[in-house]
Amino acid sequence: MLSLVIPVYRNESSIPDLLAVLTRLAAQMDGDFEAVLVVDGSPDRSLDLLAEALPRAAFASQLIALSRNFGSFAAIRAGLEKARGEMLAVMAADLQEPPELIIAFRERLRSGDCDVVVGTRAGRGDGFGKRISSAVFWWCYRNLVQRDVPRGGVDVFACTRDFRDHLVALHERNTTLVGLIFWLGFRRAEVSYTRQPRRHGRSAWSVARRVRYLLDSAFAFSDLPVKLMVALGLLGMGAAAALGLVVLFAKATGRIQVPGYSATVLTVMFFGGLNSLGLGLLGEYLWRTFENTKGRPGYLIAQHRHFGEKRE
Repeated sequence: MLSLVIPVYRNESSIPDLLAVLTRLAAQMDGDFEAVLVVDGSPDRSLDLLAEALPRAAFASQLIALSRNFGSFAAIRAGLEKARGEMLAVMAADLQEPPELIIAFRERLRSGDCDVVVGTRAGRGDGFGKRISSAVFWWCYRNLVQRDVPRGGVDVFACTRDFRDHLVALHERNTTLVGLIFWLGFRRAEVSYTRQPRRHGRSAWSVARRVRYLLDSAFAFSDLPVKLMVALGLLGMGAAAALGLVVLFAKATGRIQVPGYSATVLTVMFFGGLNSLGLGLLGEYLWRTFENTKGRPGYLIAQHRHFGEKRE
């Protein structure tokens, strides 16, 4: 059986189409299919619509409602932990990934030559601005964090139960799902697809969320911030030495009317900014360390219901 995990947040308008897609997928898989829908504290009627429709659906399903919005990664983790299939896949509720991609994932996993399959975007039906911002984001991610990530990025994946067990055993906070998938390694395969235009609602993937995602990835999977701080420190020392030589030369030739004024101001401003940057980077690491020591769960389940148990 394949369990399809779908995080749901502000997807009220796409619920009817989503249920129709799940019905077709279940039919194509001869019933060896389970949908695990995780409502991540969505403020709209997504939970009510699913609770009303799933008891009548032609496929087995689980409906999980988190106590509040914990984020997409937490919702996916909750779904993966509760899923019962030997194979597991993740898909967004906005239906921008073609349903046929899940069938392709299933066939690759059934071949036995891989443990995890990631969907790589060969193209996307979004507007020009969206395509440019996505390309810039994933270029930065590949060059600053993890070079193994495909050029177009990764939004969906499928894996075996064993891979899932390793993935959910990592209880890090302020991390990223894509980063953990590629950090784990194992046998990995790729399936390319064309991302479809959004038909319902608006994307919550704002510029601020992209920046936060990139920062979380950099702090969790790369020593780039530390290396950057060291490089800036060396640059500051070099600049200070050069400035010192300039001041000594100017002093020796009598060109400084107010001794040391300019050099002092420039030095204080430069190293003040450098110290602020260093304290900020250290604060980010300390905060992440503190978050991981609290021991709080990554999510809390308020409701968990099963519908249409699979019949043998």
